[in-house]
Amino acid sequence: MPQVSLAELVDVARRGAGLISFPTDTVPALATRPDAAGLIYAAKQRDERKPLILMGGSVEDLWAFVAGDRAAKAQWQAAAERYFPGAVTLVLPAGDRLPRAMNPTDPTTIGIRVPDHALARHLLAQTGPLATTSVNRSGEPALQNLSDINAQFPDVYTLTEAALDELGRSLSVSATYAGSGTPSTVVKWTDQGWLVLRQGQVVFQP
Repeated sequence: MPQVSLAELVDVARRGAGLISFPTDTVPALATRPDAAGLIYAAKQRDERKPLILMGGSVEDLWAFVAGDRAAKAQWQAAAERYFPGAVTLVLPAGDRLPRAMNPTDPTTIGIRVPDHALARHLLAQTGPLATTSVNRSGEPALQNLSDINAQFPDVYTLTEAALDELGRSLSVSATYAGSGTPSTVVKWTDQGWLVLRQGQVVFQP
């Protein structure tokens, strides 16, 4: 696995030059620039009917990728204020700015999330929103630690231990790679309101 500095990791992600991995509040993320999301599907051998999550350092970075009327946006904003940052993914109507590669078979929707993890948000603030998913082969359990990710995905870029420790110190947080181990709760906006698609560690209440 190419282990690099923070600046190099940000550069790889910005250019869509490869896949990166970083810790989050749930499970470690596999990520790249949204228009390079095909790299994720190939590496994971993932069915293109399974969409990816657009993760950002703040919800303000994500609104440009969704589209809706004023009333709907007010509902989305209320949910974001309540659950972001956190282990909740909001599936919303996609805007024109979203690359089709994020959701190849249904480009009309996109899941957005802001992780409750200072290191992840710091990184995402520099890269901009990224296409993300868990680090694993499709159908297998999500990998939880750096050594397993290194063994199964040797071409994925991660921070060196020194860079990870330094970043943790600068943000006054633990530099551990492991999160809760439980995926985010996924809820979709419909004409009837919110629909829970996947129950994770957070109980969503509209």
